Amino acid sequence: MDERSNNANMDGAAAGPEPHGHAALLLVESLIHGLIANSSLTVQQAVEIVDIAAEVKHDTADAVGDTPTTLQRSLHLLESISASLRQDLPAT
Repeated sequence: MDERSNNANMDGAAAGPEPHGHAALLLVESLIHGLIANSSLTVQQAVEIVDIAAEVKHDTADAVGDTPTTLQRSLHLLESISASLRQDLPAT
């Protein structure tokens, strides 16, 4: 039985976050915050990077075989990160 099988319920829906992907997402989000804290990256640049990642995910979902549910979950995570970062943007 492969790892995907261990992480899915009987109808194929994910039972919870895939541990490798979850760890990778936390690592990248922490890296973004660290780069902002070190002034290596502006908040605006970070928002743009996350938004581009969401666009790429949307554009490549069919090619990598994402189900509509998987695509929506991925986009939701990226949108949440983007919204969190946007809160730190200077008021215009």
